[in-house]
Amino acid sequence: MNSARAAMDDQGVIQLSGDLVFASVTRVLGQIEPLLDGAEKSPLVIDLSGVEDVDSAGLALLLEVLERARHHGVPLRIRSLPESLLGIARLSNVEKLLLAEG
Repeated sequence: MNSARAAMDDQGVIQLSGDLVFASVTRVLGQIEPLLDGAEKSPLVIDLSGVEDVDSAGLALLLEVLERARHHGVPLRIRSLPESLLGIARLSNVEKLLLAEG
């Protein structure tokens, strides 16, 4: 299991990497929250191309981040969703929330 992390790259994209699973999502949310605070209503992109493993907790993390971004007034777009996460989102009937353009 690879430790998950969230970091802003030099283009202002939040890069998620590692395993977004139950054991890691609380820590990752703590890393994302300050990035949302500093966004100053500028559109943000979350890139999941570095995610290796994901479970339903990873889906819950993304839904929470979408809600917090909305609360901060920050438009948010998610890109490079892993197929496994997209499958969980379809089963949970929230696929449209993840694919909506922010």
